Amino acid sequence: MARERILIVEDDEGLRQVTRIQLERQGYETSAADSAEGAIPILEKSLQQLVITDLNLPDISGIELLRRISLEHPVTAVIVMTAYGTVQSAVEAMKAGAYDYITKPVHPYELKALVKRSLDHHRLLEEVQGLRTALDRKFGFEEIIGSSPVLLEALDVAARLASSDATVLIYGETGTGKELVAKAIHQTSNRRDGPFMTINCGAIPRELLESELFGHVKGSFTGAVTHKKGKVEMLDGGTLLLDEIGEMPLDLQVRILRLIQEREIEKIGATAPTKVDVRIVAATHRDLAAMVKQGTFREDLYYRLLVVPIKLPPLRERSGDIEELVQHFFRKSRVKHNRPDMTMRQEVLQYCSEYSWPGNVRELENAVERMVLLAKGEELTAADLPDSIRPQAGDSVPPMQLPEHGVSLEAFEKQMILQALKKCGGNQTQAARYLSMSRRTLAYRLEKYGVHSDTLKALKQGAA
Repeated sequence: MARERILIVEDDEGLRQVTRIQLERQGYETSAADSAEGAIPILEKSLQQLVITDLNLPDISGIELLRRISLEHPVTAVIVMTAYGTVQSAVEAMKAGAYDYITKPVHPYELKALVKRSLDHHRLLEEVQGLRTALDRKFGFEEIIGSSPVLLEALDVAARLASSDATVLIYGETGTGKELVAKAIHQTSNRRDGPFMTINCGAIPRELLESELFGHVKGSFTGAVTHKKGKVEMLDGGTLLLDEIGEMPLDLQVRILRLIQEREIEKIGATAPTKVDVRIVAATHRDLAAMVKQGTFREDLYYRLLVVPIKLPPLRERSGDIEELVQHFFRKSRVKHNRPDMTMRQEVLQYCSEYSWPGNVRELENAVERMVLLAKGEELTAADLPDSIRPQAGDSVPPMQLPEHGVSLEAFEKQMILQALKKCGGNQTQAARYLSMSRRTLAYRLEKYGVHSDTLKALKQGAA
């Protein structure tokens, strides 16, 4: 086990050497500097578990060095030494981030005990930081699988919004991961230690939704025999995800608008509003702009939600992520269903990559779990794929007359691809869908056949 490192910053050479000898006898690895300027390179070169510094240094003060350590090396513990021993200097040091202080002359036994306590404190800080990192990996953006540009663009917006308290609207097709992104925003925000809750606005009956959200007072309606806190009030200091907000009744939408604008709610039967501190994240697969035109969604609420919208792309627009997702859910399902030795043939990944996944990531996850559960052997093959994904014998093929003298299959395939691109106005995503192949497979074929950007540009312009 590596020895714990302690840096001593003291301009008095005698005291510096004596302190260093005492600590090395106790088994610590020590470094020493006679000024703050000399200490900084040591801190930058290697992690120091503890710094013991004089307050009265020849260049910058020990307090300034302490502030810099607190900012740049937050888990490093600091003990300050002072010849004055005044309450004022000790308080200033503690405010600047010192773990504790010790007065000169330094007693060996007092120093030994204080060093032990401060290093115990350092270890605790490291454990907390490690736990926080693990939580961020489990619940933060690291849990969202994929590296396609359209996904990374959406996640970049979400990550930049996380540190603010802004209301967020996440929209995208069912199964694209809207709730996962909402949880990641909460987990990486200043509210991470507060509660997070999802309310599905379309799953709770209209007559219960208002009470669920805002609560009620005793006697406000038949059956209200006690006071009841609503979810919003219970989430004080946290984040509320209003999933499928497009399903919320119009009369309740005005209550949500008030919550966002005024940070207050009114319980059913209450005579005065209640202040709350809740961040609102909304999600929907509906076209809210169209609903506003139809009069089924409030325009003022729509624009209040639309400050910085996040669009999650459907899986067919990020087909390059499919293999990574299949592998991720395959590993997860093997553990969940105790099939650690199961393997997967490449053909499974190929078929999955060429499928359009109308149910998006949720459909893919369910399909992989189903395969792992129902597979008879210890290797997944094309035979284990759901019927909707695996091509069936006798799939319809357009009738065609083959020439007597033969045909080049590659030339034929190239011509089919060019015609599909022309039909789709040069849109490669649509052409790939038309040809029942993945966007990545189409890109590979274009490169293989030497179809360059000038040809694609001409197809877009209708010149080809």
